[in-house]
Amino acid sequence: MSHPHLEQSAPQRLALAIEYDGSPYCGWQKQAAPELPTIQSVLEKSLSKIADHEIAVVCAGRTDRGVHASCQIVHFDCNNQRETKAWVAGTNSLLPPTIRVFWAKPVPNDFHARFSALSRRYIYVISNQAIGSAILANKVTHIPARLDVPAMYQAAQCLLGENDFSSFRAGGCQSRSPYRNVHFLEIKQHGAYILLDIQANAFLQHMVRNIAGMLLEVGRGEKKPQWAGELLATKDRCAGGATASPHGLYLACVSYPAEFDLPDCSVGPEFLQPYP
Repeated sequence: MSHPHLEQSAPQRLALAIEYDGSPYCGWQKQAAPELPTIQSVLEKSLSKIADHEIAVVCAGRTDRGVHASCQIVHFDCNNQRETKAWVAGTNSLLPPTIRVFWAKPVPNDFHARFSALSRRYIYVISNQAIGSAILANKVTHIPARLDVPAMYQAAQCLLGENDFSSFRAGGCQSRSPYRNVHFLEIKQHGAYILLDIQANAFLQHMVRNIAGMLLEVGRGEKKPQWAGELLATKDRCAGGATASPHGLYLACVSYPAEFDLPDCSVGPEFLQPYP
């Protein structure tokens, strides 16, 4: 007699919310060389053990080496029935402590973690104090010099709306279009932290880190706030500033149509809660 836990049925699509510390990994995407640790490869290995067959996951947004996520959304298809507890507690028991599943939910087959997403939201965390934190060394970007937050905010507003973000994309970015629609870009003071909170329909490779690098130059007084608009207009990455460190960057939230009824996630990493 077959055990109900191992019952076979039609493939079921599931969505997961995961959190991860990107410091030990070579980014999200699985690499050809298996010795390179990536979040995707580690997650798929654990999910495959629970599913009892090979699992391939699709994420909402591929993060670079050293970039973190407080709420990354993925989907995958499974041929075997499993309880939700198995996908959460079971998978977590097989994962390293740097990756955690928060929730799992069956979704319709037309749900797609990447293509169904309405927007992505990133938070870039700057520790703006004289001495950086040892505990948060790879979780924030430490800038000891006092930053001009109002000037950074003024510059940030030049980037709102749908624009050609060629000046803020990586040289190797494979996106066919440089156009993205930035819904908001807030600069928030939160204790000793300065938070760059940006939401767009989607992002180009290194776009957030290149925007952060530009805003840091403005915050240090090296450039005027209007430089942001001038840089955007050049459509030339070579005219831009340095790419900011990945350590302070978090994929914080992905939004989907209400019809999918996905659980809410807290915005931003746990050490910033309650988020301003």
